[in-house]
Amino acid sequence: MKFHTKLAIAAVAGVVALGSFAQAQEMKFWRIGTGGAGGTYFPIGGLIANAISSPPGSRSCAKGGTCGVPGLVAIAVSTNASVANMNAIHAGQLDAGLAGAQSVTQGYEGTGKFVGNKKDKVRVIANLYPEDMHLVLAKGVKLNSLKDLEGKRVGVAAAGSGTQVSVKMILKHYGINAKQAELNLGQSTQRLADGQLDAFFYAGGWPFAALIQLGSTKGFDLYTFKKDEVKAINSIIPYYVPSTIPAGGYENIKYDVTTVAVNGQLVTNVDQPADLIYGITKALWSKKTRGLLDKGHSKGKQIRLETALTGVLIPLHPGAAKFYKEKGMIK
Repeated sequence: MKFHTKLAIAAVAGVVALGSFAQAQEMKFWRIGTGGAGGTYFPIGGLIANAISSPPGSRSCAKGGTCGVPGLVAIAVSTNASVANMNAIHAGQLDAGLAGAQSVTQGYEGTGKFVGNKKDKVRVIANLYPEDMHLVLAKGVKLNSLKDLEGKRVGVAAAGSGTQVSVKMILKHYGINAKQAELNLGQSTQRLADGQLDAFFYAGGWPFAALIQLGSTKGFDLYTFKKDEVKAINSIIPYYVPSTIPAGGYENIKYDVTTVAVNGQLVTNVDQPADLIYGITKALWSKKTRGLLDKGHSKGKQIRLETALTGVLIPLHPGAAKFYKEKGMIK
């Protein structure tokens, strides 16, 4: 009887201790908007969420545990990507998110798709990696130029994505009347495999999991943009710069693919506490996170501190700015 009583007292003491610890280290959930599950934003967002999290009770960084922000539980949320993330972050419906530099800059300035709808509460935490434009062709479909898309069934990416904004600008520039379908990456690959699409556009960090799977089953080709097309796209969309998807980037693609790319960035709302964003920025560039990014996704290797401010055309969040000042990267 005495033994059970002692056990009960010990159990109660444990609960009280846990309760006191939970109060001392309050749990904070932090939502990061990403993209579709078959793209790159979602897995990269998941890696970042893991890196910056340190739930109550976790081992400290010094003891081999997470090097995230104490008490923070970050969650990667699947969304329609750039434009949707900009809208939700500005409105306070998401705490942070990934978005292409074009959507970030146009949203902040109230230009492009954001005319009359400024997202000037958005601030940058870091530039991440280049997102390459993929023009994916069904096996057997050949294009001599972009104009050969005329009359074809073409996926133009999901509504609310930065990719769709860019694709529509490109099609308009060339006067191409294609049978457009608004689809996310997963839907696009499925319809291409089923013969319901001839081609689709999608911008993001290669390799896409959905395309790896498609390459191992039905197969696909990637369109190599001509030099004059790259130049024209850069002139109408300055955020897109020349890039290359190397041979072997996808196992079934044995040739270098000339294309254009826009930088993906991690952004948040200016109302987020400066000390929190400072801690998140510090965690993002910790040695522990370096290991997670290098091992977690092939695109993670391109997320480097030395390019953290590349192509950033809107203000940094004050908390992030503090970190980069300490590193001597800005004054």
